[in-house]
Amino acid sequence: MKQSNLKVLITGGSSGIGLALAKKFIDNKNTVIITGRDLAKLEKVKSDNPKIIFFQSDVTSEAEVKKLADDIDQQFGGIDVLINNAGIMCLLDTGNEANDLTRQYAEIDINFNSPVRLVHYFLSQLKKSKEAAIINVSSGLAYVPFAQAPVYSATKSALHFWTRSIRLHLKPHNIKVLELLPPVVDTPLAHAADIAEDDNLKPMPSEKLAEAFWKGYLNNKEEITPGISTQLKLMSRLAPNFIFKQLNKQPIPKK
Repeated sequence: MKQSNLKVLITGGSSGIGLALAKKFIDNKNTVIITGRDLAKLEKVKSDNPKIIFFQSDVTSEAEVKKLADDIDQQFGGIDVLINNAGIMCLLDTGNEANDLTRQYAEIDINFNSPVRLVHYFLSQLKKSKEAAIINVSSGLAYVPFAQAPVYSATKSALHFWTRSIRLHLKPHNIKVLELLPPVVDTPLAHAADIAEDDNLKPMPSEKLAEAFWKGYLNNKEEITPGISTQLKLMSRLAPNFIFKQLNKQPIPKK
């Protein structure tokens, strides 16, 4: 994979994994564009990292994604790399009828519908690039679900199989499709879901994840599985029931 002089778009790039990947691409002399909904966070990232370009955009809004694609095409002549990173995680007990259904729908829309939406609207730009690549950030939980986050696990599994499928569709168009399947990473998402302090899940620093990603990216590895994700992938094939029970000793969130 080419490592420099690329135009890279990263959704959810104002913190966590997205920001770590943005810095890695910037360090390797690429043009990096990030998106997010929170203008203040985007402006803070820009202040700290002047080379990063940002657009305020909501990946769940079809109108905003279409406008984003049009604006980037007009200002930059399109992109070479699309990184679908935006995501949320909610812990919930499905047995509690007081659960917020709207919040669960939002989790599906951000984690799964949005990558489908982004690929649709940026496909024409990617087809024009000689170095085109799509990188979908799913999760090691795509291999083995974490029962405390059932919707999140389901969306990441859906994203995983969708990624495998579109890889075949886009190969004739010379668009590479890679998947980053992180373990639990020490990010605002993990802290918001109250799992970053769980030693059993072994949260990984986002900078370490970015290093692992970069190594896999340069080697054109289709599935990049840092840390415990490698074990989850292996055990999901060799002993699926065992690893599911190990990961879900406490299936219902405490809070």
